[in-house]
Amino acid sequence: MATTPGILTDWPWTPLGSFKHVVVAPWIIHGAYSYFVNDKKDKDLSYFLIFPFMLWRFLHNQLWISLSRYRTAKGNGRIVDKGLEFEQVDRERNWDDQILFNGILFYLGSRHLPGAANLPYWRTDGIILTILLHAGPVEFLYYWLHRALHHHFLYSRYHSHHHSSIVTEPITSVIHPFAEHISYFILFAIPMLTTIYTGTSSIVSFAGYVSYIDFMNNMGHCNFELIPKWLFTIFPPLKYLLYTPSYHSLHHTHFRTNYCLFMPIYDYVYGTMDKSSDSLYDTSLKREEESPDVLHLTHLTTPESIFHLPLGFAALASRPYTRTWYLWLMWPVTLWSMMITWIHGRTFVVDRHRFDKLRLQTWAIPKYSLQYFMQWQNEAINGLIEDAILEAEEKGVKVLSLGLLNQGEELNRNGGLYVQRHPHLKIKVVDGSSLAVAVILDSIPKGTTQVVLRGKLTKVAYAIAFALSQKGVQVGVLYQAEYLKLTKSLGTESNLVVAKSNAQKIWLVGDGMIEKEQMSAPRGTLFVPFSQFPPKKLRKDCFYHYTPAMKTPTSLENVHACENWLPRRVMSAWRVAGIVHALEGWKEHDCGYTMSNIDKVWQASLVHGFQPLTISTIHTKNQ
Repeated sequence: MATTPGILTDWPWTPLGSFKHVVVAPWIIHGAYSYFVNDKKDKDLSYFLIFPFMLWRFLHNQLWISLSRYRTAKGNGRIVDKGLEFEQVDRERNWDDQILFNGILFYLGSRHLPGAANLPYWRTDGIILTILLHAGPVEFLYYWLHRALHHHFLYSRYHSHHHSSIVTEPITSVIHPFAEHISYFILFAIPMLTTIYTGTSSIVSFAGYVSYIDFMNNMGHCNFELIPKWLFTIFPPLKYLLYTPSYHSLHHTHFRTNYCLFMPIYDYVYGTMDKSSDSLYDTSLKREEESPDVLHLTHLTTPESIFHLPLGFAALASRPYTRTWYLWLMWPVTLWSMMITWIHGRTFVVDRHRFDKLRLQTWAIPKYSLQYFMQWQNEAINGLIEDAILEAEEKGVKVLSLGLLNQGEELNRNGGLYVQRHPHLKIKVVDGSSLAVAVILDSIPKGTTQVVLRGKLTKVAYAIAFALSQKGVQVGVLYQAEYLKLTKSLGTESNLVVAKSNAQKIWLVGDGMIEKEQMSAPRGTLFVPFSQFPPKKLRKDCFYHYTPAMKTPTSLENVHACENWLPRRVMSAWRVAGIVHALEGWKEHDCGYTMSNIDKVWQASLVHGFQPLTISTIHTKNQ
């Protein structure tokens, strides 16, 4: 929002919220109906194609968002190091408003403007005229409109909303108040209306021109330099005709320079070209891929989870993961993405952070949760993880946390397999179990004397049972087989029992808890997960804690996406453990059959600003 919002700031359909797309439904239905039902002579292909063109614009912008986030996470060519935050993502989540606005105007124009219906595919003269009109009046008028928008009166009421984003994303280019978009459309309509009234318009000239505007806008705000220097070497005048991402980035950091639309010529003519444009371009272009200090490895969960990654849909990534009904409509895209990850077969960078001089990155293994339960997939999964560890070793990474990839004894012996295979690794492998145990112990209400432990008996489960027994807390299990396994490992003197009743209201639960068991818990039970995946919430009369996680310090930069199902600015304990390990400079691995001192790891995490999560255990009356 601008500092002092002016009239026509909000879009007309803002009150509709997520249902805003229905505003174009009547035209879409009419366009499809008239094309498929009318006689051949009455079919208007150009009218029918407006909706597919809108879909192309959605896809085009999304591809730029994904590419930009991927490249800036890797670091090569990155222009501005400052990170994104949730505030910016929320402010820019309605980037598709301008597509709806343009779509409505195209539909109205096609129906009511003389000469705008039944456009031919191609008119060479119309395409040439569009190019000339854009390079001439559109670029010139935009330059002066843009300078006017930087006058304090208009800037405070309108344009400051756009400049709230210092570090830009591709879709920052279209984040403007409604009134600004009206003025921009009037400018860009000059070539389109001219070709209509001169009878030289065509489907290609319209679609090509709008796609060109989208492409240049997205490129100029992508925050990584991609225009090769040889282009300017072989044709020096090009610097007056084509801006670069670094050129426009200076407009967002210095504000009073580089006003041009896409052609810098008017900045040169009127003396508003930033003197550091060339040096920033050279510096950004030469910038190499960043080597992190701490690397977090994760994997995809469900097929649609790829849309929830930072590289996916920004709005979805900025919220805790939940199944969204409309993603089912995208099953062709989901299937395509699964095929790409299957064929690609390599880890890929999904995010970056910076904390206390540490460079952090997250890489994803192109495997889904279901594949981790398929024994025949174990070798392939371990191969991918091992390759990632060795690649990180080459890059000089100090600590690698396994995160979701820590799948226990069956897959990789809690990460110990890789250390055994490569005993001379300089990189420290951390499975995060010690901090996960500490977080769970802290989540148990003070004064608790009895708990139920139910779920797959993992390294974390054994450690929890041992720690609670040492504190005098009785640990009950539901089955004799679990009791025998635990006593074999912890000894008969441990405070373990087979629960004869389900009276205990603190349940520590992991993978493998079935619905019947959850339903047998008494009303008001607190379920505290010790697994990496949360249990299904079947009870409205009970409470569910988060999976082991901690709040991050405010100094952690570039936090703009949620980690799976966790709230904003919250990290899983397995991920935090790797960061703390690096901050403390610990020289040993923390994986396999070994576990660091739980109290030491817990206190270190608190010292570095990570805080425990709390939940309310008070039911409202209607519950």
